[in-house]
Amino acid sequence: MAAKNADLYLSGIAGAIAEPARARMLCCLLDGRARTSTELSVVAQVSPSTASAHLARLKETQLIHVVAQGKHRYYQLAGQDVAKALEALLIVAGLPRPEFKPNTPDRLRHARTCYDHMAGSVAVALHDHVKAQGWLLADGPDNADYQLSGAGVAGCARLGLDLAALRGLRRRFACPCLDWSERRPHIGGALGAALLQLALRRGWVEADLDSRALAVSEQNQGRMLAAFTNS
Repeated sequence: MAAKNADLYLSGIAGAIAEPARARMLCCLLDGRARTSTELSVVAQVSPSTASAHLARLKETQLIHVVAQGKHRYYQLAGQDVAKALEALLIVAGLPRPEFKPNTPDRLRHARTCYDHMAGSVAVALHDHVKAQGWLLADGPDNADYQLSGAGVAGCARLGLDLAALRGLRRRFACPCLDWSERRPHIGGALGAALLQLALRRGWVEADLDSRALAVSEQNQGRMLAAFTNS
């Protein structure tokens, strides 16, 4: 049945992409970072109410999905397949890929605390590194949580983390927490808090007494990533 109606599905997706405002939104999301509807309305050069209607169409055609972070809602591309398709269309059109330009102060963008865990580009790099090592597995409804793989359990035990105690806490064990400056996830939940404390104890990061900023040298960031590498 799906194969028989492939032309209808394709034309529906093509129609969703073809509208200029929606195309601008999708191109803006190609860097893998999330945006709010307000930010996307500016990019698309439409009113917030019109942007909401466009986003609903893109969500209906499964080109984007919504990430809820506290009271905010962010929009991202629905996956790598969507990104690859858009990249291919941009190549055919001969257009460059748009660049993300954050407006967060450099010091806070580099490393800071997010509640009780680490955020910023350093934390996003750690998240990506740990995932690349195969330590984190998507879990829960809509893959909104993380569990540890066998390699992740072994690695955390090697680092001295008490996983049983972390799982016994009355909070989420681990989850992707959308970073407000990078607009990509870092590690939140009980595991994220434990990783920050571990980084402080090991001297990989230093807390600022007067702000949420964390000091992380390039050398110490390398040491931290090396500690989360499969042996």
